[in-house]
Amino acid sequence: RTKNRPSFVLMMVDDLGIGDLGCYGNTTLKTPNIDRLAQDGVKLTQHLAASPLCTPSRAAFLTGRYPIRSGMASYGHVGVFIISAASGGLPREEITFARILKDQGYKTALIGKWHQGLSCEHRGDHCHHPRVHGFDHFYGIPMTNLRDCQLATGLAALLLAMAGLLCVFILTFADLNCFLMRGEEVVEQPYVAENLTQRMTGEAVEFLERNSDVPFLLFFSFLQVHTGLFASPRFRGKSRHGLYGDVVTEVDWCVGQIMKTLERLELKEKTLVYLTSDQGPHLEEISVHGEVHHGYSGIYRAGKSTNWEGGIRVPGIFHWPGKLPAGKVIDEPTSNMDLFPSVVNLAGASIPSDRKIDGHDLMPLLQGRVVRSDHEFMFHYCNANLNAVRWHPANSTSLWKALFFTPNFYPENTTGCFHMHICHCIDPFITHHDPPLLFDLSKDPSESKPLSPATEPNFHSIVGVMVDAAKAHEQGVEPVPEQLTLQHHLWKPWLQPCCSTLGQLCRCKRDHRQGVVEAEVEVHVE
Repeated sequence: RTKNRPSFVLMMVDDLGIGDLGCYGNTTLKTPNIDRLAQDGVKLTQHLAASPLCTPSRAAFLTGRYPIRSGMASYGHVGVFIISAASGGLPREEITFARILKDQGYKTALIGKWHQGLSCEHRGDHCHHPRVHGFDHFYGIPMTNLRDCQLATGLAALLLAMAGLLCVFILTFADLNCFLMRGEEVVEQPYVAENLTQRMTGEAVEFLERNSDVPFLLFFSFLQVHTGLFASPRFRGKSRHGLYGDVVTEVDWCVGQIMKTLERLELKEKTLVYLTSDQGPHLEEISVHGEVHHGYSGIYRAGKSTNWEGGIRVPGIFHWPGKLPAGKVIDEPTSNMDLFPSVVNLAGASIPSDRKIDGHDLMPLLQGRVVRSDHEFMFHYCNANLNAVRWHPANSTSLWKALFFTPNFYPENTTGCFHMHICHCIDPFITHHDPPLLFDLSKDPSESKPLSPATEPNFHSIVGVMVDAAKAHEQGVEPVPEQLTLQHHLWKPWLQPCCSTLGQLCRCKRDHRQGVVEAEVEVHVE
């Protein structure tokens, strides 16, 4: 079934800013391997995450559907999963591209971050585990990397000795939520972050070597550059941008190792490679010492958790020698949801016909067979709230964007919500706009000055079309059970993954990769 069908390496960096990469204009942070991907492939300059937060964005990427359709969009304050013993997650009824490719005979693997839930009724049911959604092999974390996961052993011992309730909570949060899994087994709890990127890179290389004779799908989902930041010793101090820059340097090295492996195995011409970020940079991330721990949005406004362009416009790079042109740049609106139909079609499978798929096959656009994106309208959600609409009219160069509400930044002269560490999507943390704020992104990509009837003669008719499109879209969204309710968020002891005993704070170290001596890593910093 899989003869002559391509393999896929899909790489998603966490919270990477579009302005962090050399191929998108950064001149001080060196990313030579990622830049080479763009130089030898296709670069999208208007590639958009379907949500400005991790959990819903990744759900959309995996399913090709707005997260509101799968219940992976929150109606409350919290828009992502924050503890491992919660019962919400990507429903089994959703179809991922991994499940379709597995059914087509592909070998499938997820290495890195999942963040789509784990269990439902007891800790061993793993109803939301990557295996349920089509990944044969999983080596990674079911949650996300958090500052709490960097809790030092010495501090942990001190807190335990103090035995205060708050101290115990802080201590056990890291132990109970920051763990590494191989398949369905917890192998390290809490995980040791320092060399985790190295270990995951080694795991990816082994997967490619093990499956070099068969079609495969590798989803490499970086834990970085989400805080808390960590870098392997060989990469510390290698950039001009502190620890954040060192982490990006290590991510770039990992991309280089994967590409070198494909070349060594003579798989480059048989493999579609994709690199992106799940959303924009987390601009509120400043360390306790005042060090910048966030990325750069470039010319675009704001960052993660907002639907300003800096929160959703992400890198989009495709590489496939012989199939895609080298050095091509496309400035058409595209989405991370487009990977679903693109991958499924290339694998020779059928797009599910029993549900709405919001993504569009990108291959005609990437190969130059068409010059316009199939996305006339795109809808930008902040959690479960329709926040903005993008309209790319046929036979027009204009690209309209209307925002129905915007976050209240604090301090007011910034583009972040530094008093809350992240922006929220509900009252009283937002300002509603009626009529909506209107921008023509083809002329004002930085969203610096909203248009008005005085500056845009067709203001009311343009807004009218976009409001009507939003209403039609919302009417077409079928209600489904929400996965991010308070009830789903609550900690449930019977769901708690634990690789030893609660009395031992679930601690264990059983990952064989910790005992593997790392190969020498040569870091080039120009």
